[in-house]
Amino acid sequence: MRPAVAPLPIEGELPSLDGATGWLNSPPLTVAGLRGRAVLVDFCTYTCINWIRSLPYVRAWAGKYADQGLVVLGVHTPEFAFEHSAGNVRRAVRDLGVGYPVATDNDYAIWHAFGNLYWPALYFVDAQGQIRHHQFGEGDYEESELIIQQLLTSGTDRPARSVVSVQAQGVEAPADWADLESPENYAGYERTENFASPGGIVPGQSHGYAAPIRLRLNHWALSGDWTVDGQASTLDAAMGRIAYRFHARDLHLVMGPAAAAAPVRFRVLIDGQPPGADHGLDVDGQGTGTVTQQRLYQLIRQHGPIAERTFEITFLDPGVQAYSVTFG
Repeated sequence: MRPAVAPLPIEGELPSLDGATGWLNSPPLTVAGLRGRAVLVDFCTYTCINWIRSLPYVRAWAGKYADQGLVVLGVHTPEFAFEHSAGNVRRAVRDLGVGYPVATDNDYAIWHAFGNLYWPALYFVDAQGQIRHHQFGEGDYEESELIIQQLLTSGTDRPARSVVSVQAQGVEAPADWADLESPENYAGYERTENFASPGGIVPGQSHGYAAPIRLRLNHWALSGDWTVDGQASTLDAAMGRIAYRFHARDLHLVMGPAAAAAPVRFRVLIDGQPPGADHGLDVDGQGTGTVTQQRLYQLIRQHGPIAERTFEITFLDPGVQAYSVTFG
């Protein structure tokens, strides 16, 4: 006989999904229609590096447990303005291999109905429509899967089944937590920190910026002609630059062209040199790449010892919009 486990607490009822502004991979789902199935609700926004790194597990669970009654439901609640675009979300869902239903939540109706505050956030719902557990942020994947297994049984017996083994690659690979000393930061004036260009940010108007000779750890600067709005910094003339002092294995930049048909070429340096073997997925060894879509770009993945480095990206064309920088 398998050992009994304590019943999971009841944290509330699965709220209405009627506020969805669209659906991908499925016709609209309803609370009534999901009754009798265990449901895993995954709040996401497609440029969030924390969600991207959790996605291999959610995909694996969706595949492993679909025949046993699990419904995985993605809820895409946008962080940035461009993530409201149905075309952008549809492309991201396809490119990231998301095959389960996704509700687009542009008005934050489902987000507020759950009282949610985080990307990613997982809510575990039993067959009676009761929320029995939640997980905010990355990690605790084994415990999450064991809870899925518990919801698919009587709810009191934990089945003696194996958990998935995930070997995530590329941008989905786990962060190097032991060497991660740089937090996420934003390029818009509403949420940015540690901006180091002399004179500070001039909000909402084109301004010529300069970068200091040296940057302190986790400080950043612009040089060239930029317009800094609430969410993003937009380059107004070619050869603008972003510099960032960081301590992490990986560096990502969420960015995109201001005009969809106008790709923006760029060049990346680390400590003044091309990245070579330390280039990310969206850059070659010489540090060159092109911004063609509004998404997260992996620019640096180091393979040697991790230390403080200075990252620089120079845009050879105008019109890029930079939103946030994240690390791994």
